[in-house]
Amino acid sequence: MAIVFVLVALLVLAVLVTANWYVWRRLFRDTTRGPGLTRRLGAVLVAGGWALAVTALVAERTGAPFGLQQALAWPGFLWLALSIYLFLGVLAGEAVRPLLRWFLERRARSGAADASRQPLTTTAPTSTVPASTVPASTVPEPVTPEPVTPEPAAPEPAAPSRRLFVSRVVAGAAAAAAVGTVGYGTYGVLRGPKVKRVTVPLAKLPRAAHGYRIAVVSDVHLGPVLGRGFAQKVVDTINATQPDLIAVVGDLVDGSVKDLGPAAAPLAQLKARHGSYFVTGNHEYFSGAEQWVEEVRRLGLTPLENARREMPYFDLAGVNDVAGEEEGQGPDYARALGDRDTARACVLLAHQPVQIHDAVEHGVDLQLSGHTHGGQLWPGNLLAAAANPTVAGLERYGDTQLYVSRGAGAWGPPTRVGAPSDVTLIELASKQA
Repeated sequence: MAIVFVLVALLVLAVLVTANWYVWRRLFRDTTRGPGLTRRLGAVLVAGGWALAVTALVAERTGAPFGLQQALAWPGFLWLALSIYLFLGVLAGEAVRPLLRWFLERRARSGAADASRQPLTTTAPTSTVPASTVPASTVPEPVTPEPVTPEPAAPEPAAPSRRLFVSRVVAGAAAAAAVGTVGYGTYGVLRGPKVKRVTVPLAKLPRAAHGYRIAVVSDVHLGPVLGRGFAQKVVDTINATQPDLIAVVGDLVDGSVKDLGPAAAPLAQLKARHGSYFVTGNHEYFSGAEQWVEEVRRLGLTPLENARREMPYFDLAGVNDVAGEEEGQGPDYARALGDRDTARACVLLAHQPVQIHDAVEHGVDLQLSGHTHGGQLWPGNLLAAAANPTVAGLERYGDTQLYVSRGAGAWGPPTRVGAPSDVTLIELASKQA
């Protein structure tokens, strides 16, 4: 097993090194005439960016001083996002490069052909008077001009070759596209999540519960980048929906209660008619799950640790995240769902979409999850789809429906591309209404 891990790690390292060499080559080596300062600065930028990113990840996971985590997180995590889109940009440039060269060559040939068709100009002959008709006395003696030494012309800078020009255009376009994409995606996260409204019909829901509103928030990821101000935006967005119930379905934090307790404090302002409920995500188990369960309880949320509450119109259950299994705190569906009245509708809070298979076995009507971030950084949705039955949105599995939120925050880079953050307002619909 250890040998397999080492081989996979070496393969990943080789892929990363090759990809970054390729980015450096296209952005810096191919756009300069020879070895020089620009190429060296490019190498420092690429290697230094990745060094910051790796150091930021290690500092977060090892519990380094929080100030150090914050100092490393912004440049390191943003470089992670930027490097992805620099690579995609220069890769897309491979398709543009031959087309641009063809266009320039065609324009050059057209210009040369036009020049060859220009008519030749001749100088009209000047009439001369025979020397015999001019009196000798009037003919001036020839004067020998003194030689004049011309001023040396300043050498004109050599124009870049066609290949160099194409490389610079493609590299500039790739860099501009990457910076613009990451900048806009970061702005989208920092401004706070938008509200997404989804109607979910439940066959067992009584008519009196028609229109019941559940605000679902997941993957807030408070940490060295997203802090108290971001938490306040999330809370304000949730409260503005005036929900009947609030469901926080995991990955609330990336760090200890000691470091992030002040950042999470706005959660105490959450308001819902039937309360706010919380289940753990995998990142809680990286951050001290037991401490965070107690902290959210202190803030007024009700943790559902493999537990169930009978609400006025349906059962609300919650199970721990599968990451808790390593600590003996994994999901226990029998404890949460085993003795319930199956004639009542049941809504289950479970962080990861893969938990849907157990939910189906236990007759759950609706599972609310997060975890995937909707892929967060396109084309990350393709990777997320390979590991999760549903990446985002509402899908049906037999008699059980699964809704997966894209999440309110972001992990790693505070950036989203193609997967905007949201707080989802689930409106339950009774088929009897």
